[in-house]
Amino acid sequence: MTPIDIFFSGIGALQEYLSVHVLTCLIPAFFIAGAIAVFVSKQSVLKYFGVHTKKYISYSIASLSGSILAVCSCTVLPLFTGIYKRGAGIGPASAFLFSGPAINVLAIVLTAHVLGYNIGLARAISAILMAIVIGLLMAFIFRKDETEKKNDNNMFSGQTQEKSSRPTWTSFLFFILLVLILVIGATSSSYIPWVPKLAIVYILTLVVSGILIFYYSRDEVKNWGRETWGLTKKIFPILLIGVFIVGIIGGIGAYFIPGADPSNAVGVAVAPYISGNNIVSCFLASVIGAVLYMPTLLEVAIVGNLFGYSSGLMGGGPALALLLAGPSLSLPNMVVITKVMGLKKAMVYFALVIILATVVGFIYGILGG
Repeated sequence: MTPIDIFFSGIGALQEYLSVHVLTCLIPAFFIAGAIAVFVSKQSVLKYFGVHTKKYISYSIASLSGSILAVCSCTVLPLFTGIYKRGAGIGPASAFLFSGPAINVLAIVLTAHVLGYNIGLARAISAILMAIVIGLLMAFIFRKDETEKKNDNNMFSGQTQEKSSRPTWTSFLFFILLVLILVIGATSSSYIPWVPKLAIVYILTLVVSGILIFYYSRDEVKNWGRETWGLTKKIFPILLIGVFIVGIIGGIGAYFIPGADPSNAVGVAVAPYISGNNIVSCFLASVIGAVLYMPTLLEVAIVGNLFGYSSGLMGGGPALALLLAGPSLSLPNMVVITKVMGLKKAMVYFALVIILATVVGFIYGILGG
């Protein structure tokens, strides 16, 4: 493989990303994030994710949110940005950020079906617990910032807001439809073929358009468009750069491993080091998962085939560690999180995901996983 081939491996990764994820995943996610910023009042976000909200409410909602969102580590970013910028506490927001990609019901079921029910159940339980623990630790570590946010929210709560004349059910239905468009669009064509998928999304879009026409003003719709475009300009270019870099890394790996494909060269290279159920293997698997970009549901094939879990080449501990860290983090995702959270909070979040995934995977390996 020549340097020009390495460059084209980055281009290839970028083309695949654009063709598979932009239309069905990212565009709906950006529209939902824009809608949160424009149509959801700050008080509504604070009611469920704010620093004043009872922990059992905010963390329960945040940690289980992934069960209804079939999103990947990049698609969850606009949604996370939306609630975080609207005043959500760093704890619940971090729990949501982790749970969005990690607790996808379809991915959990597929894991159990393909890799085994033991690791599928372990993934489901561990992902929920990790979301809560990560959120609580982020809130504790940055409790000074949370105190300042409490004061800001207290000032905001004393202000009066103009109430909308729209029936409550219209706003609720509006967001449900947007989430359905995202979930159905992101579902693999092996589960919902393209023709019925497009038909369903088309019908849902028509209903959303009808709600906008009859219940929302022209200025509100324009503001929604502006907010969506603003988020897209901030996040999308960074994601593209990150995906290109991941493709380059794959090309470099293929350069040192003759005959390997850029998409699996990294897995081939590290396979000998993640075969055992020891702490080093689990840590290495967590780091690999944090760097690689793994679209929703594809992590099952990556762990089962690319890293050899299904053929017995990979230990159960490292496999679980990768399944926990991989869907929630990726190089493009980490770049955007750093921009949204700030370097300090982002680095702590990355470290918590990797460390907890390592520990959980190691425990699972010891128990005979």
